[in-house]
Amino acid sequence: MQDNYIYCIGLMSGTSLDGIDLAYIKMHENLYEDFRIIQAETVSYSNEWKKKLQEAINYDEKDLQILDVNYGEFLGSILNNFIREHRISKLDFIASHGHTVLHQPENGITLQIGNGQVIANVTQQKVVCDFRTQDVALGGQGAPLVPIGDRLLFTDYDYCLNLGGFANISYEENKQRIAFDICPVNIVLNHYTRKIGLEYDNEGEIASEGKVNMGLLGRLNELPFYQELPPKSLGLEWVQSTIFPLIDKEEADISTILRTFVEHVAMQIGNVVKKEATILVTGGGAFNTFLMKRIGPFAQTKIKQVSTELIDYKEALIFALLGVLKTQNKVNCLQSVTGAKKDHSSGNIFYPQK
Repeated sequence: MQDNYIYCIGLMSGTSLDGIDLAYIKMHENLYEDFRIIQAETVSYSNEWKKKLQEAINYDEKDLQILDVNYGEFLGSILNNFIREHRISKLDFIASHGHTVLHQPENGITLQIGNGQVIANVTQQKVVCDFRTQDVALGGQGAPLVPIGDRLLFTDYDYCLNLGGFANISYEENKQRIAFDICPVNIVLNHYTRKIGLEYDNEGEIASEGKVNMGLLGRLNELPFYQELPPKSLGLEWVQSTIFPLIDKEEADISTILRTFVEHVAMQIGNVVKKEATILVTGGGAFNTFLMKRIGPFAQTKIKQVSTELIDYKEALIFALLGVLKTQNKVNCLQSVTGAKKDHSSGNIFYPQK
């Protein structure tokens, strides 16, 4: 009997350094919305890897090349453990996003480390990766890449909102998929909770005890990025050069910073979505109870609850889909989303060498 399903692993490392998400997916080769997350897990980074990835932005070219290979070996070993632990026997390929260390599309630069050939060699599996470079070469932002998945997998929702390191959104408008980064989220919140020895603000409890600094809130909301029209995307560099100095200048306590930034995020999301729409919210920020509560009054939308698994692993799932589309030579990058010269099938495919 013919099996019309593709079996693959989607692998994603986000800018907030929460860890590496792995999802083993079964997906119909044509009816993509017919999918199932069979197994999924997040592997936390050691402090050593966190430090390396945080500092990579300052590396020279040679050190980046070394890191690219080392990180590829690291991902390969994590994948081997995942495959072994879950006794995965059916596997067509691995789709790896890698980890973004540089994203400057205006300068024609984007770099995701995690060498595809190294991963293929370590795992002895076919690997699809490097999904952003071609888009930037075609004049695009190289981000966001998730919207093609939103269009093909989640047709029941007016908006798909992801609250990860950054908040990004996608929706249909005039038969085109529109998508862009709205603002930073966890990349900022986690940065400040780490200053008091916590990895993150559990359910937004610390933020909920703070007071909004109206001056800081106003200055955040007035940043030029928010006046720009999509397509537009954000990177760690912008946060480090613009957001952190603005906040640090205030010398406010952590609860005030978190409370103010949560308000800022909620307001920016409210500026984008239309009232009474249905919205799918995923990403780590969906577990921030206080943030979700503050989004409500500004967005005035129907936020639908989905499984914890989908919240956690949506991006890994969608990178698996991008891999499926690439192996089928179908469009996986949308011009309307990234601003590239054309729709295209992005990514590189590597085969294991003995």
